[in-house]
Amino acid sequence: MTKVINKSKVAAALVGMFAVAGSASVAAQDVSTLQNEEAKIHAADVRSQTKIDSLYEQSQELLYEYRAVVDEYENLKVYNDHVQRLVDDQNASLASLQRQIDGIEETKQGVVPLMYKMIDSLEQFVNLDIPIHKERRLARVDRLRDVMENANVTTSEQFRQITEAYQAEMDYGSGLIAYEGKLSFQGEEISVDFFHLGRAALMAQSLDLANGWIYNKETNEWDALDDAYLGDLTKAIRMARKQTAPDLIKLPIFAAERAE
Repeated sequence: MTKVINKSKVAAALVGMFAVAGSASVAAQDVSTLQNEEAKIHAADVRSQTKIDSLYEQSQELLYEYRAVVDEYENLKVYNDHVQRLVDDQNASLASLQRQIDGIEETKQGVVPLMYKMIDSLEQFVNLDIPIHKERRLARVDRLRDVMENANVTTSEQFRQITEAYQAEMDYGSGLIAYEGKLSFQGEEISVDFFHLGRAALMAQSLDLANGWIYNKETNEWDALDDAYLGDLTKAIRMARKQTAPDLIKLPIFAAERAE
């Protein structure tokens, strides 16, 4: 009886050992499974973190690009506003210029007839004036008429040349001037030195200094000059040519006509 009980105890012990061994084996398998799952989870976490890092880097790059685009947009906006102001100013200038051009065309309609009148008046003045360089002055008038008929000469240039001609006429009225030329007297052409004191007097002296003449404003003819004035006339001609120092001279001067 006792042996049977002992055998039963041994069998129970063996069954317990097998049960423990089985439980240990199952536990080992569960731990391995858990470790594998954990490894998978860790790997998944690593992949997720890598993806997150990549997305973050991409988002940062996109942010930088966005900021760069915004900055470029602001710069372009400022530049475009600047260009627009320039364009507006140029358009305003063009409009002003067009108005000026239109005004010039209107002005030309009044200026051109005025210039023709100025040329006519200049010619009339030369013909009525004492004959100082008369041929040269009338030739200048003819050139002005040619300029007025030249389409290649601008209106402003035409007006400039006319005003220069008037200035030249004014210059004849001042200073001592002497020049050589031909005098027609009693049907004879005589080589002389002309001398004029502004427009107060016009005289001439033969090159041999033997004869002199004075232009008579009342008759528009040349009169023989008294021999008493020949010496002073010679000196006046030399003074005009700066061949001698200025000095007092005595010459006849026609008095200005009195108004009635």
